[in-house]
Amino acid sequence: MKIENLVEEVKIIAKNAGAAIMNIYTDADLSKVVDYKADDSPLTLADEAADKVIKKGLEELSVQYPILSEEGKKMSYEERKDWDTFWLVDPLDGTKEFIKKNGQFTVNIALIKDHFTIMGVIYVPATDTFYYGSELGAFKEEGGEKTELKVNNKNTDRIAVRSASHASPEEDELLAKYDVKDSISKGSSLKFCLVAEGKADIYYRHGPTMEWDTGAGQAILEAAGGKVFTGNEEKERFDYNKENLLNGSFLCLGF
Repeated sequence: MKIENLVEEVKIIAKNAGAAIMNIYTDADLSKVVDYKADDSPLTLADEAADKVIKKGLEELSVQYPILSEEGKKMSYEERKDWDTFWLVDPLDGTKEFIKKNGQFTVNIALIKDHFTIMGVIYVPATDTFYYGSELGAFKEEGGEKTELKVNNKNTDRIAVRSASHASPEEDELLAKYDVKDSISKGSSLKFCLVAEGKADIYYRHGPTMEWDTGAGQAILEAAGGKVFTGNEEKERFDYNKENLLNGSFLCLGF
C-alpha cells in the first residue's frame, strides 16, 4: 500500500476512535468512571473503547503489522525484539486532560520501521483536527482546510511548549541555553504538533513517558523539518522498540 493511502486509512481509524472517545467524554456518568493502573496512571472507559476501535481497524488493513498499544496485551521484549515494522498506538493520550475536561487529548497512531518512526497520525477529537506526517511531509487538517506544516527555524526569542500536567527544574535549566523568551502550556502529544506548526520552537521533556506517547508526534515533527533527540543534547535521534518501553528524557527542536 502506498504511504499516502496508508495515511488516509489510518486517519479514518483515528477518527473512529475519536468518536468512541467523545461518546464517553460527553456522557456525564461514563466520563467520571476512572480506574488506576499499577503505576497509578489513570484509565478511563474511553481509553479502552478507543483501543478496541484502533485494533480492529489496523487488523482489517491490507498491510499487516504487529500492534504495540498502551492498552493492549503486555508484550515481553522477547516477543517483539525481532519486529522490523509495527504499529505503535496510544488510544487516548492525555488521559489526565480528558478527566480535566479541557479537550487537550489525542489519538496517536505511529508506524515504526527499523527502530525509527516513519509515519504518524494524531487526531484531536474535541476539535476534529488532524495532524499527520510521513515522507510526503507534515500536514494539519481543521475545518475542512489542509495546510502544510513547517517548523519556525528561529534563531532567537524562541518559545517553548511545556506540559500541562508535568514540569521539572531540569527543563528550566535546559531552556535557558536556547534563548527561550516565553513558554506555553499544552497537554498530550499536542506539544509536538505546536512545534511542527511553528507555534513553538522547542519542547524538552525530562520526566518519564512511554514509547507510544512520542511515536506519532515525532513522525509529524520530523516531517515538518524538526528534530527529536535522545536526552538533552543534539546527538542521537530518538528511537523505538527498546528493551524498556519507558522513555528517558528527549529534546524536540524546530530549528
